Amino acid sequence: MCLVFCIHGIFSVLIFWSLQNAGDVESTINILNVLDELLSAGTDRRIHYMITKGCSEALLTALVNTGRSFSPNFHLLLPLLHLLAKIGHRDRRIGVKAEDAGAALLTLNLLRQNIKYARRAAACLWVIQVFSSSVSTANLIGENHGLETVYRLIPHFTTKHLHAIKYVYLCSAHVPFLFLSPPTEANVCSVVSKGYVAGLLRLYEDWHAKAVQHGAVAICHSLLRCLHKVTHSTAGRQAFVSQGGIRLLYGTTQTCLLSKDLESLVEPSVQLMRKCLTKTPLPLTSDRSAYSFPMPGRAHAVPTEEDDNEAEDSKEADFDEDLETDLHKLRLRPDPDRPKELLPQYSRLCPELSHDFQVQMYKNANDFILLLWKRDHSNDQFSLNLSPALAQLEARDFHSHRSILNESHHGSMIDRLLEKHGVCIPHHEPKLYRAAAARTKSIPGFSLLAFPDFWGHLPTPGHEPMAPRKPNVQRYKVFEDVQRFLITDGIINQVVFDLEDSSLQCPSDSLRFFSGFECGNLRKAVRVRRWEYDLILNADVNSSQHTQWFYFEVSNMVAEVPYRFNVINCEKSNSQFNYGMQPVLYSVTEALEGRPHWLRTGTEICYFRNHFCPARGRRKTTFYTLTFTITFKHNEDVCYLAYHYPYTYSALTAHLKVLQNSVDPAKVFFQQQVLCCTLAGNPCPAVTITARPASRGWKDMHQVRNRPCIVLTGRVHPGESNASWVMKGTLEFLCSSDPVAQSLREAFVFKLIPMLNPDGVVNGTNRCDLSSEDLNRQWSKPDPVLCPTIYHTKGLLYYLNSIGRTPLVFCDYHGHSRKKNVFLYGCSVKETLWQSGSAVNTVGLKEDPGYRTIPKTLDRLAPAFSFNSCNYLVEKSRSATARVVVWREMGVLRSYTMESTHNGCDQGIYKGLQTGTKELQEMGGKFCHSLLSVTKDVKSLDSQRLIGHIDNDVLDHKSHNCFEDDEPPCVEQIEYSADCPAPNGADLDSDVNANATAADEEEDNDGHGEITSFSAFFFRAQQVDSNENKL
Repeated sequence: MCLVFCIHGIFSVLIFWSLQNAGDVESTINILNVLDELLSAGTDRRIHYMITKGCSEALLTALVNTGRSFSPNFHLLLPLLHLLAKIGHRDRRIGVKAEDAGAALLTLNLLRQNIKYARRAAACLWVIQVFSSSVSTANLIGENHGLETVYRLIPHFTTKHLHAIKYVYLCSAHVPFLFLSPPTEANVCSVVSKGYVAGLLRLYEDWHAKAVQHGAVAICHSLLRCLHKVTHSTAGRQAFVSQGGIRLLYGTTQTCLLSKDLESLVEPSVQLMRKCLTKTPLPLTSDRSAYSFPMPGRAHAVPTEEDDNEAEDSKEADFDEDLETDLHKLRLRPDPDRPKELLPQYSRLCPELSHDFQVQMYKNANDFILLLWKRDHSNDQFSLNLSPALAQLEARDFHSHRSILNESHHGSMIDRLLEKHGVCIPHHEPKLYRAAAARTKSIPGFSLLAFPDFWGHLPTPGHEPMAPRKPNVQRYKVFEDVQRFLITDGIINQVVFDLEDSSLQCPSDSLRFFSGFECGNLRKAVRVRRWEYDLILNADVNSSQHTQWFYFEVSNMVAEVPYRFNVINCEKSNSQFNYGMQPVLYSVTEALEGRPHWLRTGTEICYFRNHFCPARGRRKTTFYTLTFTITFKHNEDVCYLAYHYPYTYSALTAHLKVLQNSVDPAKVFFQQQVLCCTLAGNPCPAVTITARPASRGWKDMHQVRNRPCIVLTGRVHPGESNASWVMKGTLEFLCSSDPVAQSLREAFVFKLIPMLNPDGVVNGTNRCDLSSEDLNRQWSKPDPVLCPTIYHTKGLLYYLNSIGRTPLVFCDYHGHSRKKNVFLYGCSVKETLWQSGSAVNTVGLKEDPGYRTIPKTLDRLAPAFSFNSCNYLVEKSRSATARVVVWREMGVLRSYTMESTHNGCDQGIYKGLQTGTKELQEMGGKFCHSLLSVTKDVKSLDSQRLIGHIDNDVLDHKSHNCFEDDEPPCVEQIEYSADCPAPNGADLDSDVNANATAADEEEDNDGHGEITSFSAFFFRAQQVDSNENKL
């Protein structure tokens, strides 16, 4: 290694001596050639070493000395320019150095003098491109009309000079907008006014026609890159559209699809068309949600656009910078956010501490359910209805928006339905559900039920694999969208559903939509073509964003016809829909035939950025399209489509009643209470589950009252319905007769708050509650009025902490829209400091590694769980989440967020399969199993056999950045703002080398030879600037 550095040092001296004596042309050329070979044979490390020894400055000095002569020697200049391009490309300060040496403008003058000589022009262009990596240098060249010079160069070369022009065009594509840094609207307007956009389009059309026979694909690609640069600005995009750019590219792209030789032109053309499609406002009267709710103390005011919170998944500027590195903040426990005098009120939520555990016995659970039904519903007046003609029991009779049923006929129709089909869903009783829904309060005052929620569903009989992605499916969907812009024949654009206009009449041959029921979300449906519909989702209440969750009814379909659905106002920048995920569908016809399933459905699924913008343009929002095609099985069926398996608030309250009355009261203590009421007045359930004492003796009662607590919460984000299915699995397992469940009940007291955001769930929001706040960002100082469920859940935790019963485990159940598998987020001081690269010495820090016990156990027990996806880092942006606050303020070592995928798994026995409700509920039960690993009283479990398979060694495993997507880049570009792929260093080197070895072209006086028919027009467009462009 030392010998290599010595050789480099020797050559440094040689190049300095040779280049500083540029009069010796032959010696200089020889040295340049030797140096070029030396650097080409090695790695970039050699070049960087030479840069540190002043190689760039020496080359610039030689360039200035040689180029200033009256008649520059291009036998010397060409190798000098080629070498400077290669070395300068690796020198971060090359632009500044070029300015200081006077080489930037000199190279621009050399280019002007040699426009008609392709090899010389290409060499100058490579160097100008390298210089323009510096903003100040790019501005300097731009101010001296460098852009006009480059655009004058482009039309000079045609098929007669094909070999040389390839390099001219390739380089020209990179240079123009480097001079417009930043590309201001004024600069682009100047470019547009001089006809450059129209010129580039006509050139592309000419060269595209010659591409096959003349091998000019690289030239076409370079022209597309030029157009990409120009269209970075609004003025450039408008010029592109007005000059027929979209129509031209659409036509040429269709030709490219027929030839493999032209395939490389398709993607940049598609990207360019996507970028330049005219921004279209959403067809809404307002960007704000169709639902509003007056906030206490705010009269009827709602938050402004600027007050809207960003979603949890919004990208942080830099992940490592987001990590908390302040050891004081990581270790110090903040003072409570309320006085201790307020905490005793939460003693009511600890009934196990005061209950006498006397049991009122019933012959069986059915007797108890019947008693509860009579007690709760003896005086109820029902207002929720299913259909006006239930006796026929056909799917079309189950539109949730049919006329309201007369109360006198209600009982007989419901009984007739149940008599024919029976109650077949475990832990689901339709009458109980209907009664629960009647008490649920919503902003619109829902009076109708969705059939799947009323009737229930069974898990699918088998597993459902992830949907294969059809090659280039997004490309063809984009082509169809471009056709809307170009070909208006056949475009209907008729609103067929509007949540805000109940009087809207739907055409008889159109699909019919409806979403006016609990959890529903669809704001508007527009029929685009006969079999295609644009769907617009409703923003969260009192907000103008957070659109992702959808759940709606569709009917009046024709069987075996592919319908395309486009959800056009999604907001997240990527989605599992690009990686095999499908929406879910429920068919009433199938349910009445004994198959009540939510099924994954849809083909030709993709998710990509579109050209829509907010209706009022007040917010810089990027929208994405989720598009999928569904072929319905039955004519005039009534179907329901959803983002994920719906789980309503009414389903929870009904389920809790069924569970309470299904447990053996002699063994299981199950008590449901009201944590608090929400803003809309819905009770937030809190459940306590534990084992009843063996006797009422002092010893057994003492053991019950001193059992450690496990606190589980869920559904803080309404759109994460998978969290509720996991919670359902947890509840059913803890109430079951399974010996592990019995052991857990004897070891712990479980406190469960299954739904922290009932109002959001009821009203179909995705992220927030009625105050438009993300409740999982309010845990540091929750407002008791605006965030009552968080305030009182935290109060319960404070109370448990104050009486010496700090939870052994806290877990908040969530769903993740952009990752596969199930995994945990935890908290660790050491791992956070390690990951952040903090200078804090962690050797002396003591930290209990027990926070890894549950994740490691789950990795062995739960097929859907991925230990490698777990993460134990504390981020500043998540300092107010449940996980971090409970860990920091309550001192709970095992404080977690459990994330469940909306899609499926990429490991284990479920690899390649989408998760269903069965797998999600299984995960809830497996989480309970994992709690065996943290019990301190193994004997009380009577179960060395139950936990013998758990290895308590802690893995030495470094956390990953699991808050970012772990998927590979999508096979097709989701975004469209990216340029055509720019050449890396190796590409530049190879192109420069090819230009250097090309045969000398004839350099006659008129030089440029044959010019395209368009060139004359192109030159005329620039005559207005002929004087200022003269040398």
